[in-house]
Amino acid sequence: MSSTDKSDHTARLMLVALGFAWGLTWPAMRVALDEIPVFTMRVVTLGIGAAALFLYALARGTSLSPGGWTNFRHLLVSGILNVLSFSLGSAVAMQFASTGRVAVLCYTMPIWAAVLARFSLGERFTPPRILALMLCVTGLAILLWPLRHDNPIGLLIAIGIAVSWAIGTVYVKRVGITGDPYVNAGWQVLVSFAVVTACLPLFEGTLHLTQAGPRALFGLLWSGLIGSGLAYFLWFGIVGRLPAMTASLGVLCAPAIGVISTAVLLGEWPTTADIVGYVLIFAASACAVIPARS
Repeated sequence: MSSTDKSDHTARLMLVALGFAWGLTWPAMRVALDEIPVFTMRVVTLGIGAAALFLYALARGTSLSPGGWTNFRHLLVSGILNVLSFSLGSAVAMQFASTGRVAVLCYTMPIWAAVLARFSLGERFTPPRILALMLCVTGLAILLWPLRHDNPIGLLIAIGIAVSWAIGTVYVKRVGITGDPYVNAGWQVLVSFAVVTACLPLFEGTLHLTQAGPRALFGLLWSGLIGSGLAYFLWFGIVGRLPAMTASLGVLCAPAIGVISTAVLLGEWPTTADIVGYVLIFAASACAVIPARS
């Protein structure tokens, strides 16, 4: 086996590991949030994630410099749009909606990115992307219709997360952030950590961890080490080894693992309508990342 084949094989194994890392983080967050407030949880998990990424960069002998003020400004914006919105928004959304629904809706990002890219990057609407929009609208309607008389705030926040993530993705493509990807990830997580830490006194006063039991603390550590540390380490390693389409399609297994693991571990079983909506949205996201033929 050549070195290229070995690298490709390693990247695909990393992609499988990433799917489980992000997927199993959803029930872990749910467990942690049962006993730990939102801002406390995110201060700890983002702090652990940033520390893990920077320690890995130091172990590789990489400079932790953000690469100048211009690059840091781009990392600041990207960190807020990508990491902060996802980290804080997902925790808030799960206070109002089931974990499975939030997980699936957050991963509609490729669909919104395709729409935004049409207007900001000049990328044309291909037949797969048009199909993706149709499937997504249908799936969202199926998920939201049963809640028409209830409060859909949790699902709307999840959709907002996906849109923010998409804006951040398009922004990164436009500005061309330079530097080591692991260091860049560490700075983006650190920016999110700083914002959440600054907001902590306003919403919760101080950290609230003493009331948490072993189960919640385990969920907290998992979310920090695996969801905010290992997952970003794997993702930025994958995007440097595999085509973007392969990486994007592969990561779509994360919400599926999140839904299944939440049902098995926590008993949050989806309804028939949920399953239909999930399938349509999953298919939409897969269509959205199919590249156009030259």
